[in-house]
Amino acid sequence: MRAERTRLRRENRPRLRRDDGGAAVVEFVLVSVLLTALFLAVVQLALILHLRTTLQASAAEGARYGANLGLGPGDGRQRTVELVSSSLSPRYVAAPHGEVTASVEPLDGSGVPVVVVRVRARLPVVAALVPVLPVEVEGRALQELP
Repeated sequence: MRAERTRLRRENRPRLRRDDGGAAVVEFVLVSVLLTALFLAVVQLALILHLRTTLQASAAEGARYGANLGLGPGDGRQRTVELVSSSLSPRYVAAPHGEVTASVEPLDGSGVPVVVVRVRARLPVVAALVPVLPVEVEGRALQELP
């Protein structure tokens, strides 16, 4: 009789499901969202580093070009605009998004003239959650004297 009661209790109890059906879908969604965010962050960092390095190299080349004998800072500015326009896009140095300035400044009180080319630009972003990132780079070169 006792065995009969135990059997009836076992049969009347609701069975607890112990399987993980559906958990794989939830885990996939959670992991894929994190991986997508990480991938976009890496792409954004690579884009920022590439653009900043290209702007820096263009500014330095423009300063070296403008420092040549017989040329001036205006020529260095124009060379920088040409380099940025050909390697990236003209919009990085266009008026609303960026600018290129060139000047001759004395070197730290010594009086040696230095051609300085500054580039200000706004870098694009991959995700709309991040604001537009401004960047300013400059290139310097000693001006050749006759």
